[in-house]
Amino acid sequence: MQRFVCEQNIAHFERLLHEATDPTVQNTVRGLLASAKRQLALLSSAVSGADTTPFEQRRRQHGDADTIRRQFQPEFDASPHPYMLLDPGPGLVIVDINNAYAAATLTDRAEIAGRSLFEIFPDNPDDPLADGVSNLYSSLKIVGETGRAHAMAVQRYDIRDPGGVFVERHWQPINSPIHDAAGRLLYLLHHVEDITVQVAARP
Repeated sequence: MQRFVCEQNIAHFERLLHEATDPTVQNTVRGLLASAKRQLALLSSAVSGADTTPFEQRRRQHGDADTIRRQFQPEFDASPHPYMLLDPGPGLVIVDINNAYAAATLTDRAEIAGRSLFEIFPDNPDDPLADGVSNLYSSLKIVGETGRAHAMAVQRYDIRDPGGVFVERHWQPINSPIHDAAGRLLYLLHHVEDITVQVAARP
């Protein structure tokens, strides 16, 4: 029911935005639309994640996932590029991040592993037009459905500093699938580069 309401709200706000001519009304509707899309992404990620594989089949794949992870873990750990490994199932649980990702996102590797992606990285509540959650979920869903990597457009996605204050960040994200030998989706690999300085330098 919640999903249906969110989808109806999104369609309604998109229609209103298309019809509105007053800038104040347009800005208000954009905020409502962003909020509805965020709610739908949070609901969908919690219920189904980004993988359409039936639960019992996913459970049987667990051993394969551990084996494959051990194969790429050394390279994952040593990479100077920020990487996050996600379970594509319900909740989009963070399996691991490397040290470069922890440094880039002001997080602690041990503290966020095992927690839901959007619990750790919510949208900035002070930005009514924030669309990081909905855009990231859409990209991860595309990867889950197509089995192919997806490069996102440059994305503003603010993060919390150690004091819990949101700070502005802009990223270049790429999301990729990790499959087993049979082509079954085991993990989602999220790679980002912080391009905040470059964005700020633009005229």
